[in-house]
Amino acid sequence: MRAWLFACLLPAVAWAADGGGYARIPGGDFVSALNYEDVRGAQYIAPFEMMRAPVSNAEFAAFVRKHPAWQRDAVAPVFADAGYLGHWPALARSASGPQAAQPVTRVSWFAATAFCEAQNARLPRWTEWEYVAAADRIRRDARGDPAWRERILAWYSRPSSKMLPPAGAGDANAFGLRDLHGLVWEWTEDYSALLVSGDNRNQGDADQNRFCGAGALSMNDRNNYAVLMRVAMLSSLEGSSTTMNLGFRCVREVR
Repeated sequence: MRAWLFACLLPAVAWAADGGGYARIPGGDFVSALNYEDVRGAQYIAPFEMMRAPVSNAEFAAFVRKHPAWQRDAVAPVFADAGYLGHWPALARSASGPQAAQPVTRVSWFAATAFCEAQNARLPRWTEWEYVAAADRIRRDARGDPAWRERILAWYSRPSSKMLPPAGAGDANAFGLRDLHGLVWEWTEDYSALLVSGDNRNQGDADQNRFCGAGALSMNDRNNYAVLMRVAMLSSLEGSSTTMNLGFRCVREVR
């Protein structure tokens, strides 16, 4: 990745929507939509801190500048597929702030993990992400509201857009987090271990539960189609996979 790309992207951090940094998330009991064999009923989610918004193109460009091994033309194929950062040349040609403020996409799990580690952070575990994503603007858990669930599901049915709003431009939820829904999908630390059959005799088939129908067998709430779609999508990926609508945010342990 040439130096002129960073010159284009880095000054545009100022274009990002207000509300960056980390929000402190209080702990609490939470019943996941997924059916874990070793967890029955509510589980306790320990307090943590999460980025208020997804990582932007400008923020990721700053990381790549400091860590050249993650440049598009330098990254090892085992860590990222051919689509890795494939949208950045177009951003460089436009040389405008709004694109740099958009959430970074076409980033592999390995690259997202490296970014978070450089921030002394990590990717969120699924239960942490699900815990905060259950909130609307005033309730920490709005999943029992059919209207709220329908609004979330409506986003999944829309075609992906190349012209994304700035990261963090959406309304904050009850935890102070923005754009958990309606902007991009997001990596989780344990993305590859989400769809697991409760029947140990089926564990030998690695691809068995990559389909929505099979995934439903591992759901506590089989009517929560939005969660089911997200889990099925994440479970279908490899660590090197990249897509035009998949980004990430980081979490930190509470000190």
